[in-house]
Amino acid sequence: MGRKQVELVDRDLSWLSFNARVLQEAEDISVPLLERLRFLGIFSSNSDEFFRVRVATIRRMSKWGKKGKDLLGTDPEELLEKIQKTVLLHQKKFEKIYAEILLELEKENISIINEKQLTKEQGVFVRNYFHEHVYQFLVPIMIDSSPKFPYLKDKSIYLAIVLSRLDKSKKDKYSLIEIPSDVVSRFLVLPSVNEKRHIILLDDVIRFCLNDIFSIFDYDAIEAYTIKLTRDAELDIDSDVSKSYVEKISKSVKQRKKGDPVRLAYDENIPVDLLAFILRKIKLFNEEHLIPGGRYHNFKDFISFPNVGRKELRYAKIKSIDHPDLKGQRSLFKAIKNTDVLLAYPYHSFHHIIDLLREASIDPKVTSIRLTLYRAANNSSFVNTLINAIKNGKQVTAVVELQARFDEETNIFYANKLQEEGAEVIFGVPGLKVHSKLILISRKEGGKTVNYAHVGTGNFNEQTAKVYSDHALLTSNKQITAEIERLFSFYKDNYKTGHYKHLIVSPFNTRKKFCSMIEEEMENAKAGREAKITLKMNSLVDREMISLLYEASCAGVKIKMIVRGICSLIPGVKGMSENIEVISIVDKFLEHSRIFIFHNGGKEKFYIASGDWMYRNLDHRSEVAVPIVDHRLQEELRQYIAIQFQDNCKARVVNKAQDNHYVVRENGKKVRAQVELFTWLQSKAKKKEGEPAQTAVIVKTQLLASSGNEFVVDPGLLKE
Repeated sequence: MGRKQVELVDRDLSWLSFNARVLQEAEDISVPLLERLRFLGIFSSNSDEFFRVRVATIRRMSKWGKKGKDLLGTDPEELLEKIQKTVLLHQKKFEKIYAEILLELEKENISIINEKQLTKEQGVFVRNYFHEHVYQFLVPIMIDSSPKFPYLKDKSIYLAIVLSRLDKSKKDKYSLIEIPSDVVSRFLVLPSVNEKRHIILLDDVIRFCLNDIFSIFDYDAIEAYTIKLTRDAELDIDSDVSKSYVEKISKSVKQRKKGDPVRLAYDENIPVDLLAFILRKIKLFNEEHLIPGGRYHNFKDFISFPNVGRKELRYAKIKSIDHPDLKGQRSLFKAIKNTDVLLAYPYHSFHHIIDLLREASIDPKVTSIRLTLYRAANNSSFVNTLINAIKNGKQVTAVVELQARFDEETNIFYANKLQEEGAEVIFGVPGLKVHSKLILISRKEGGKTVNYAHVGTGNFNEQTAKVYSDHALLTSNKQITAEIERLFSFYKDNYKTGHYKHLIVSPFNTRKKFCSMIEEEMENAKAGREAKITLKMNSLVDREMISLLYEASCAGVKIKMIVRGICSLIPGVKGMSENIEVISIVDKFLEHSRIFIFHNGGKEKFYIASGDWMYRNLDHRSEVAVPIVDHRLQEELRQYIAIQFQDNCKARVVNKAQDNHYVVRENGKKVRAQVELFTWLQSKAKKKEGEPAQTAVIVKTQLLASSGNEFVVDPGLLKE
């Protein structure tokens, strides 16, 4: 089968199918009620970024004619039409689920009420709250008389307001108010009434007090309708050679905020005249840009919905596991030198990484710390430990990627902070995003330098480490650490590309090495030997890799994959991919690990990696896959993947129809992989400590089965 004849699912339609799986979580009645509401927020946040990034890109390509069609692989206009149709279907389902959740909340004596449902006492409370906490942040603009229409910010929501006379004796006036949800909570919990909890949105707090805002006008009817504009998020980097790279990124981030409009979401009850007036002013005329919806927008705020009602309405708080090889160790360096350690987040605690850096910062034998930084947490403990190391005289080198989408400003802030403290900061590599997850700590031991390394699949972010399912290898393996040191030399001096025998490094050898391992499995299958490939990743888009997997399937290689998000490969098609099975797991944690296992004639090869099989990750980013050579850790990964493939609660079938059917396994019991993984890893930890593991497993399983876990899927689902 020729590699050029490849049947694929469009990547954007596949992504929409993924977001539909998020919506399924909001629909799932087995999910705690408040978490279902938060999944609606995650779905909404995902949709926003999809329009800002992908839809904006497709719209730009639609203006390029044949070139745009060739680059996209399909007609941009036709694709936009399919996207619009799918998005509207999702929006309809979203509204239905939201209405159902509201009814369920009512049964729990929790009500989201609007300004017309307030009692007299509640009205007094709301008005006082408005004047004390909200009014100072409002800037009403009379758009019908203003000479210049106000700039509508991306991500913000506005109330479009009509002031009118019931007797029609005066011409209507229009106003616009930005809802200040960035400085005031979107939700106000009202005092309880007869054990009933009432919550009102900030939008409706403002609506309730519109007469106070517009009291100088002689109008007796004031109505407000929510609108929200989404803008193109593409960075246009300045080519001015006189400016530093940081200056260019800073300027382009500011320009992004004024990107072209790509979508206007609005309350479908808005008067036609007012909507038409706004569309004329913002020059948005195509129907494909318009998304009619309900009374409220920016549902991403529902991720932070107040914790009210019974504890069973939300995931129970569960403490992450201390890794048994690191817990209680006087020195983490000694522990890592004794054995490789594989951390699995969020089941294992991220504090081990912070503790390692803290130890390094005060250890007199440590001379230097080198690392890559792609996305860090707000008020990052990780960055603070690096600053502590600098103050203790350690040489710290940070490779900071300034083009981490939507985190550019945060990374500029941390880069400046580290530089001010005395760190050497390298701003990535020209033409490459540095997406690898590396730490290299050098330590003097017996007159020699010994290196300790971290290679992972996720960011150094203590916040997302609680919600992202990732893996990290801690090792002092000389072959691996020597190649990581070589890679840091490349980051500093880009001409030193280096040779990598053990690591798989993009853009140098990733495509070649993975293709070679797939081809080896094909040769084994053709020779009648057992041939298997197991892959776990976030996205599978690259045409060449998919074509080769199709060839492998036709050669008889058994291929099993877990692909959380975009999957352009079509499994299970006779004569093309009948030996390929693909599932996607969407649950309380965001599946983020990249794991690659090749049977290799019985001598299995295991890798964890920072990048997916997308063109950008293979050829246009700096990514690192590290071999897992310790047989004990290989078995851990084998068991980890096996448990995920047993899932028949949160696993969906990925197929050509993109219909997200749940996986059915005839194994006699319900298996929810993320619950099973937690209990399995906890059991291993208890066993190592010499405690009765079985009791712990039973207790934890019951707790998870009844209430879930404290963490939910992170809103930044598009960021990787």
